[in-house]
Amino acid sequence: MTSRPRPLVAGNWKMNGLKASLAEVASMAAGFDAALKARIDLLVSPPATLLGATVAAAAGTGILVAAQDCHQNPNGAHTGDIAAEMIADAGATHVIVGHSERRTDHAETDAIVKAKAQAALRAGLTAIVCVGETRAEREAGQTLAVVGRQVTGSLPDGATAGNLVIAYEPVWAIGTGLTPTAADVAEVHAFIRKELERLLPGQGAGVRILYGGSVKPSNAVELMGVPNVDGALVGGASLKAADFLGIAAAYR
Repeated sequence: MTSRPRPLVAGNWKMNGLKASLAEVASMAAGFDAALKARIDLLVSPPATLLGATVAAAAGTGILVAAQDCHQNPNGAHTGDIAAEMIADAGATHVIVGHSERRTDHAETDAIVKAKAQAALRAGLTAIVCVGETRAEREAGQTLAVVGRQVTGSLPDGATAGNLVIAYEPVWAIGTGLTPTAADVAEVHAFIRKELERLLPGQGAGVRILYGGSVKPSNAVELMGVPNVDGALVGGASLKAADFLGIAAAYR
């Protein structure tokens, strides 16, 4: 029997954070004690303006750092974009790709997300690939079809349990306070696991599948206890160390 993947609790700051926010990283580090380090990985994903500073602030603390997006090309005339190689050069180890806000606001298709995920692997980064359905798709009974299409279409070539993380974030639950039931989450995560095992023979069982969408300290224990939930991708609650550590405490 394959052992359960090591949990990952990741915080996505989105378009939030100034230099003063680095104090929260210091507070996170102070609360990320040896007992918690033995059980989980902790990661923060600041805006690009704070990426290098966050890497410096997290040095020696055990906290991992991710970028929030990358371009699929290693360099070139792409004003405003950041290559995966630049992210690695800044000292980060992960990059989030395919977040629903990128898919919606920037019209990113599965093919684009796959190209970005492959760029992450090319640069030696771990790709955190986001998938999830809208409320209309859920109400139409299309959740598994949508998630299955996104997983299949966004998975990079050469993906392994060591360089890929999947984050299931139902779009209708992000920042709304609405949360699927534990049974809903269990159904989707079990489906994703089967898809990963089909697409990545010998590796799929070890790929971490995170849940995201209105995760907070009050519901973290229940959500993190669901089978095939290997951690969380946290939005707003990751901006404050106390809330973020409160979610991580589900693994104590």
